[in-house]
Amino acid sequence: MAEKTTGLSKDERDAVKQRAAELRAEEKAGKTRAAGEQAVRDAIAAMPDDDRVLAEGIDRIVTEVAPQLVRKTWYGFPAYTDADGKVVVFFKAAAKFTSRYATVGFEESANLDDGDLWVTSFALLALTPETEKRIADHIRKAAG
Repeated sequence: MAEKTTGLSKDERDAVKQRAAELRAEEKAGKTRAAGEQAVRDAIAAMPDDDRVLAEGIDRIVTEVAPQLVRKTWYGFPAYTDADGKVVVFFKAAAKFTSRYATVGFEESANLDDGDLWVTSFALLALTPETEKRIADHIRKAAG
């Protein structure tokens, strides 16, 4: 018999607290491109080495292929928003929830619709020329 849960896990509670702190920081600093860029740089710098390398690569790819997207943090993750402030793409570090892989994910505002089925996230272990190209193609389309 499954054990009944009594609410959010510690990791989930920490993520909610982090998002509340992000919203307070955005309000204090203003929702400027520079404030978002600094928040993302700080979030990436705080990651363990393996995640940091991947996050830096995703940040570089997004900046190159979709410079119109605005950086911000979202639940502690580097995220990139459209002109309306809606998250299009984000990077979730493996260490955040002790996962075996990092994730590159796309939110509903991403222009990825393809019939009745399309990808909304990828598990990411390494950035190779092939994975960078695939990610860049998806980000380019998502930011369309």
